[in-house]
Parts: sequence; structure tokens; C-alpha cells
Amino acid sequence: MTVLLLEDEYPAAERLQRILRQAAPEARVLAVLDTVAGALNWLDTNPAPDLILSDIQLADGLSLDVFEQTVVRSPVIFTTAYDAYAIRAFKANSVDYLLKPVKLTELTAALTKLREWRTPAAATPTIAAATDDPARRLERLLDALPRPDRQHKTRFLVRHGEQLLPLPAAQAAWFQSRHETTTLTTLDGRRFVVDYTLEQLETLLDPTQFFRLNRQLIAQLPAVQRLHPHFNGKLLVDLQPAPSEEVLVSREKAGAVKGWLEG
Repeated sequence: MTVLLLEDEYPAAERLQRILRQAAPEARVLAVLDTVAGALNWLDTNPAPDLILSDIQLADGLSLDVFEQTVVRSPVIFTTAYDAYAIRAFKANSVDYLLKPVKLTELTAALTKLREWRTPAAATPTIAAATDDPARRLERLLDALPRPDRQHKTRFLVRHGEQLLPLPAAQAAWFQSRHETTTLTTLDGRRFVVDYTLEQLETLLDPTQFFRLNRQLIAQLPAVQRLHPHFNGKLLVDLQPAPSEEVLVSREKAGAVKGWLEG
């Protein structure tokens, strides 16, 4: 089985390839692409893969734009931290819509579904509509998503000496990932290690209050003091308290960050 992987976060791409090897040892990843432009170019110049594993948000836009701008005959399993694009994903040959962090059991189930839906006589892999009509697929897809009234994470249990203390999420200034360790820095400058990846935190935290500025850092709104234009359309972000390194937002994410700050 040949696989095209669309993912702009390197740790997430590595993790997905690792569990893909466990779920389907016969799978061969042909390319890992992080942009809409790169995906469009690859699909125009290569035979259709047996499967596309795709995040929703890529470095230069939504992967859903790929499926709206070109004919994609491959089935797709979406892997994303966002549940807001389920309906558009359904229209793009979607086999499943897995929320990050993707679990091995979920990916295995999605691959099993793909094998069941594949039409043996087709020249290229497609989803067999006769065995699973669109209405049933959409119903199951929506049933699998978190409920709209789900609660975002409001507290973290952090270690302080020999004690474990509940810390309100509202006190977090930013979360940073370095050397496979995630730390929480509070608005008053305290720092704690937390047992979550940034990918997990993206699904747990309130997106109106927290935003992933780059691969290493998620910030809460009160911690953002100002933005400075930087080279090549990037943004330099002043946070309080200030991290030990500059916080840069890519040109592709700059508009999204401004929109988040404007509310």
C-alpha cells in the first residue's frame, strides 16, 4: 500500500509514520509534504497513491483546498486537531476523520474500513459506495466527533516538590516543547513539566484563548504583549513572561495569529 502524507508538523509526521508501520507494515510512504502547493504539484506529477493521510492545516493553507483544486482519486484519512472541517472533509473521499493525537487503535480501525470499502476491480483505489452510502458515512463521521458542548481542559495537575498541585489553565502563559519535554510557564513566571505533547494540548485547550504560534510554543492570549513585523513576512511575538528564545510566527501563520488576536 502506497501512502502520501500531508503534515506540516515534523513531530506529528514522525509519530504518524511510526504508528502506520505498526498498523500496516506493508505500507510505503512515498512523500511527506507540508504545503498545499507541494501537494498539488506532487499529485499532478505522480500516480495516485493507495491512500492519503492528511492533516487539515498545512503550512500555507487548508489541505481541503487540495481536494477542491484538483481531482484526487485516492481515499483519504484525515488526521487533525480540529473538528470544525468534518463536512468539507466528507466531500473529499474521506474514509475517516481522526482527531490528534491519533491512536494506534483508531488508525488500525480506519485502515480496516479502507480495505472493506475498496473496490477490487477498480484501476485505482476508491470507496465502494454500494457497501456504504454517503448518508451513512456522514452520520458515522459526525457521530465520531466530539460533542459541541465538550469542555476544554481547565486545570493541570503539576508537581511542586513532593506535592501535586492543581493549576488552573487560565494561569498558563505558554507551553513550550523542547527535547521531547513540554513545560508550562505561568503568567507569574513559574515553570512546570506537563505530561502532554503540544499536539495533545491543541485538542484540549480552548482555541479562543490558546494558539499554537509555531512548532515549539502555544501561548495564551493574556501573555501576548505585541507583534513586530519580521523578515520575509514573519512576525516576532513579545510574550510576558518572555521565553529564553525569540518567538517567531511563520509568514503562512501570520494572518491566522492576527485573526486570533482580533477575536
